[in-house]
Amino acid sequence: MNDIYARLGVRTLINAHGTVTKYGGSVMLPQVMEAMQAASRSYVDLNQLQTQAGKHLATLVGAEAAYITTGAAAGIVLSVAACIAGTNPSWICQLPDSTGMRNEILMLKSQMCPYEQQVRQAGGRVVTVGSQDGTRPVDLAERIGEATAAVLYFVESQHQPGSLPLADVIAVAHEHSIPVLVDAAAELPPPQNLRWYLDMGADLVQFSGGKDIRGPQSSGIVLGRADLIEACRCNSNPNSSIGRPFKADKETIVGLVTALELYLQQDFTGEMEQWQQQAEFITAALNALDGVQARTASGIEPGIQPACIPRSYVTWDQDTYDLTKDQLINDLLVGEPGIAVSGVHPDGIEINPHMLEVGEENIVASRVAAVFQNKCRFQ
Repeated sequence: MNDIYARLGVRTLINAHGTVTKYGGSVMLPQVMEAMQAASRSYVDLNQLQTQAGKHLATLVGAEAAYITTGAAAGIVLSVAACIAGTNPSWICQLPDSTGMRNEILMLKSQMCPYEQQVRQAGGRVVTVGSQDGTRPVDLAERIGEATAAVLYFVESQHQPGSLPLADVIAVAHEHSIPVLVDAAAELPPPQNLRWYLDMGADLVQFSGGKDIRGPQSSGIVLGRADLIEACRCNSNPNSSIGRPFKADKETIVGLVTALELYLQQDFTGEMEQWQQQAEFITAALNALDGVQARTASGIEPGIQPACIPRSYVTWDQDTYDLTKDQLINDLLVGEPGIAVSGVHPDGIEINPHMLEVGEENIVASRVAAVFQNKCRFQ
């Protein structure tokens, strides 16, 4: 156990779940930590640093403009505030009271999720479009009105039955001169996604900096139109605004810049091959158990992020094992070593190699097998 965590009485985990916030996102590279430490030794004008760092990131990615914030959720708040209040000083000070402003943010009914709170946090009023069963372009067009400020689209929910393709959303919204905001927090890899949604026509896109980019967990990037990025800046720290609490400090900004520079130099083909091998190893080990069914696949369940990562999907016969999905997840988490896995699959678990170190697939396979063997009804 890491000494600092041991001193605090906190257990470390093997992360076979993915880049989720509740388990710490990802692990920063030593070069990122070194850059943050170097940044901590000097004072700078934060507005200047944000401006110059944003220009640098935009150049790296090929975007019109960029802004660094404290995570993708904060990016949603700032993007919504930018569309409602713009750069108007009096409106910026008035938020989250958006009286007298265009404040309706359209969201597809099938994509409703806890992050709608970030819309309300910025003074937006959520207006739902379509149904859980289906949404047509005309449904979106009919909901656009004088008070519409933007459409917010969640990529993780794009494969839900009632969703509408992003291309259709952008086409309809732009026909009415309405900006489209895209939450793509965990949609990396592939790195091409940094440009993909912008190339489709999205006006602002939010990414997490602390997931696959492996920057500070408290960092995020908003990419897109220069005028809206400037509005994000005006609505954020260090200004007195709705985004004042989103204090991206000089260390976080420099850390994210460094992480993205390194990220764009990675061998993504090699990483994908490694993840495939790890997932297949776990799948083969668990398939050797009577009554356990495992398969390796990528993104077969709606809500799985990012879809391209191969995972081991595991189900089992209840007649053979006295074990529910929740019990298996908990037994792995509280055991030794603690292992975090996902339970998005309705009938079983997903074991994600995205954040596994080389060799940890052996530990994961052994621990999961041990839980099954302990819960076998025919011992």
